[in-house]
Amino acid sequence: NVRIDHGNGVQTSYYHAETVWVQSGQSVSAGQEIMYMGSTGNSTGTHLHLGLKLDGVFIDPSSYIPY
Repeated sequence: NVRIDHGNGVQTSYYHAETVWVQSGQSVSAGQEIMYMGSTGNSTGTHLHLGLKLDGVFIDPSSYIPY
């Protein structure tokens, strides 16, 4: 799992990584690869589980991420 603190109460979390390429406490940049998706834990196939928290509360990320 990877968790990024973006400041201003915003945190993103990424789950089910096969390989993680960043270390705890490391700064990351926009567009930087942080992990390789996998199927770890309670999973039925390779995918990315994205969590978005605002002030400690999980919120739906779909209205913040263009696709």
